[in-house]
Amino acid sequence: MTSYQPESWHDLFVASAGAAAALTGLIFVAVSINLAQILADRRLPIRAAETLSLLLGLLLLSVFVLVPGQSRIALGCEVGGLGLLMAAILVTRRQRVPREAGEPLAWSLAPRLSILGGTVPMIVAGISLLAAAGGGLYWLVPELILGFGGSIANAWILLVEIHR
Repeated sequence: MTSYQPESWHDLFVASAGAAAALTGLIFVAVSINLAQILADRRLPIRAAETLSLLLGLLLLSVFVLVPGQSRIALGCEVGGLGLLMAAILVTRRQRVPREAGEPLAWSLAPRLSILGGTVPMIVAGISLLAAAGGGLYWLVPELILGFGGSIANAWILLVEIHR
């Protein structure tokens, strides 16, 4: 079945690895161009770090899927473990940025949704691969869409919105 055979997903994850690498470069450029403004706002350095972490996670995910000849169990452990590790680190770090009085709810909610979108489907995919039921690698499609979508939104904030 295709949902448990990573060989069938090769082209998607080659493209994903390239996109993750390119977007990581964009984030580094955004941070270097706007470093003073980013450091002046207590929320933005952690947002930049979260974005880089999500992109690194997508890159590692792509590498794990592209490893030839590994078992479904090994891939499930790698994918699920990566998702759990990323979720634990990112949620813990995000909790250190409390919402200030008068701050729009979206400023707190959007980064949390980005973290969940960039980790939960990966965790579910890992569990599904281990169980050989429930969709397998198809869970990584929303992972890629939500992970890249959140990263692009954060790149926009770090490049453009920071000047408003």
